[in-house]
Amino acid sequence: MTQPERRPDRWLILAVICLAQLVVVLDNTILNVAVPSLTEGLGATTAQTQWAIGAYSLAQAGLLIAAGGLADRYGRKKVQLLGLALFGLGSLAAALATDPGRLIAARAGMGVGGSLLLATSLAIVVRTFEQDEQPKAIAAWAAVASLGVALGPVIGGLLLAHFWWGAVFLVNLPVAALGLVAVARLVPESKDPRGERPDLLGAALSTAGLVGLVYAVIQGPGSGWTAPHTLLAGGLGLLFLLAFGLWERRIEHPLLDLAFFRDARFRGAVSGGVLVSFGMGGSLFLLTQHLQFVLGYAPLAAGLRTAPMALTVVALNLTGAGIRLTSRLSPPAAVGAGLALLAAGLAAIAEFGHGGSYAGILLGLVLMGAGVACAQPAMAGAVMSSIPPEKAGIGSGLMGTLGELGNSLGVAVLGAVLTAGFAGSLPDGLPESAARSLPDALAAAGPAAAGEVRSAFADSLTGGQLIGAAAVLLGGLVAAWLLGRAAQRPPVAPAPVDPVEPVAQQG
Repeated sequence: MTQPERRPDRWLILAVICLAQLVVVLDNTILNVAVPSLTEGLGATTAQTQWAIGAYSLAQAGLLIAAGGLADRYGRKKVQLLGLALFGLGSLAAALATDPGRLIAARAGMGVGGSLLLATSLAIVVRTFEQDEQPKAIAAWAAVASLGVALGPVIGGLLLAHFWWGAVFLVNLPVAALGLVAVARLVPESKDPRGERPDLLGAALSTAGLVGLVYAVIQGPGSGWTAPHTLLAGGLGLLFLLAFGLWERRIEHPLLDLAFFRDARFRGAVSGGVLVSFGMGGSLFLLTQHLQFVLGYAPLAAGLRTAPMALTVVALNLTGAGIRLTSRLSPPAAVGAGLALLAAGLAAIAEFGHGGSYAGILLGLVLMGAGVACAQPAMAGAVMSSIPPEKAGIGSGLMGTLGELGNSLGVAVLGAVLTAGFAGSLPDGLPESAARSLPDALAAAGPAAAGEVRSAFADSLTGGQLIGAAAVLLGGLVAAWLLGRAAQRPPVAPAPVDPVEPVAQQG
């Protein structure tokens, strides 16, 4: 398979794709700081505000694999344009919503558009750049994704300080409009040249399975992991995913070729990608509570103090410093070192930040940023290079799916650890419901036991962060081992393929 022709406008194309990626990732976290405003402005209940946040991630994660297959079949540029249009329309509908139900529906529509964008972004980057420039382009793509996660609360806080809650959605409209024009004019079209029939049943099964699984993960911490609807959603999700796997093994042209998982390089990169998202999502969830409840920062101030992690990723990847460093390492070493740094950052936040000092938290955030900058581009490159170029959409969609699952699992698992530890450390005589949050526990305990309650909460945060650090470190060792095994094996001669090249024309 020949490499795509070197385009003079390739860096401009990368900028356009990264801008669209930024707003999609940013909207995963931008609404968190608007919960009080939504409650007051729309009269939303706690459950409705949770669904306004969760509907976006649920729709996005559930459709990513199907969206990747759609892009490979019909064209990644077409799917990118459709995603921008749906994302923009959903943002407008969310800004104009007059009740919680309409807002939840609009957020789900935004999630559908976001899934189409995320499923095509990395595939377009890989198809636009030649092999020698792909690591640098992927590093920039990864840096922008990390930046979006951290900037969400900051931008949300700034907008809410001057405008009404709908402004957090209106800010997406100029980006969507600019993206539509730029993608239509600049981005080359590419798709699977074999014209396979769409795997409609596979798409339906994967979507149903992922929606059920992600729903259970989102609802578990609040409703209880043994609650009937949590167990039902998780069980149905796993059942649909099992049926998806069995179906994909039977058909000639599957949506997701399960043979990819036989490649140790693919398995190592996939497991590493989940762990990066797990560590980042879970740690930021715990850290924002640490900054607000333990150190007493306002929401905007807390958001600003989480930014050093993303800024470190951007500084290392966009300046090329990270690529120059990791290019001297093998992929297994880069992934292992990156995840070890991520784990060290989590541990530093847990240990040095426990006493109330932001300096220790800052050290941990910088270490985490360095780890992400080292590991994430290496893992994305390993995934995309271990699958055929005509399946780039599936690869991009799979990376996005794993990111969403890892983030949701990080929040759910470390949140559950926090709640369990807090419940076990509270003073005797307090009701079980007091462990739901620090404000609830303080209200139930009264002034006399406030210090003991705060200490129990801080200890539980530390325990959750240390468990996250241990999980990331252990998983990083496994991912590096799998990648190392793949590197030691002799390359397998590729099977003959159809000589027709993917479409690569100016849009």
